[in-house]
Amino acid sequence: MLILGIETSCDETSAAVVKDGREILSSIILSQDALHRDFGGVVPEIACRAHLESIIGVINAALTDAKVQLTEIDAIAVVNTPGLIGALLIGVTAAKTLCMVLDIPLLAINHLHAHIYANNLEHEDIQYPAVSLVVSGGHTTLFLSESETKHTPLGWTIDDAAGEAFDKVSKILGLGYPGGPVIDRVAKGGNQCAVTFPRAYLERDSLDFSFSGLKTAVLYHYRGQDAKTSKSKTPSDQDIADVAASFQEAVVDVLVDKTVMASRIYNVRGILMGGGVAANSRLRQRLKDKSQEISIPVCFPLPRLCTDNAAMVAGLAYKKYLEGDISGLDIEAIP
Repeated sequence: MLILGIETSCDETSAAVVKDGREILSSIILSQDALHRDFGGVVPEIACRAHLESIIGVINAALTDAKVQLTEIDAIAVVNTPGLIGALLIGVTAAKTLCMVLDIPLLAINHLHAHIYANNLEHEDIQYPAVSLVVSGGHTTLFLSESETKHTPLGWTIDDAAGEAFDKVSKILGLGYPGGPVIDRVAKGGNQCAVTFPRAYLERDSLDFSFSGLKTAVLYHYRGQDAKTSKSKTPSDQDIADVAASFQEAVVDVLVDKTVMASRIYNVRGILMGGGVAANSRLRQRLKDKSQEISIPVCFPLPRLCTDNAAMVAGLAYKKYLEGDISGLDIEAIP
């Protein structure tokens, strides 16, 4: 079965063709990083215009790379929630139009659930139930995953998502956008114990997250208490690396500790990761080490499948199709 996936939830325009839920025949991802770099974050109006201008070309490129005709597609999957409402509308409208013209099924996909399914594109032996951590620029959420398609939220961020904190701290340190990859790289040359930043664990046994206070702590440490100017001494490259490493370690500590706590509370058989921050090398290493300690296997998608992509959308759609979970043409975009 060939499914065309469409993903426009934020700032990547993506289309992919996936066969039988696992075989990626094509995966086209058009990044908007260059468009948003000067702003240090995603500008919704710019993102929507870019999706509108590129969606048809990206879909055509996915079909060309897969060496299939549009008429050979058996179903179309599209992310309809969560995300930027304007961006979602563009993908949903394109998918509805194609399904109406071709008279084929439409499958509406939850963006966060697709990030979890990205693991299934690489791993065949995933054990359920599992605790799934989706951590990205817009979301930091823990799920109890009973299968590829059934996910119950356990906790989420009450303010900044981890990826958003990476972007903002990168801007504070003058490292550029997007912040996740550059902080990961710079932190490798820093001392993660150089600065003691706060870890927000919230109430006892809470599975929610908060990174706003950590971001503010970095701001005050780096620019002083007025948060307007750098300290009298110009920070060296090593100073910046130390701050980046110490910040990253604070984020990773909370993500790992709460994921492990959830795995113990719900007595799961596996841990799954998804989202752009799941590509962070320190987070991956720490969770690998912890999984050996607690004897619960952990799975990560390939780094290229951690960022927003339509392959994970089409893959999950296949499982939903087998379960008969098919959407009507009246589906709506839900931010």
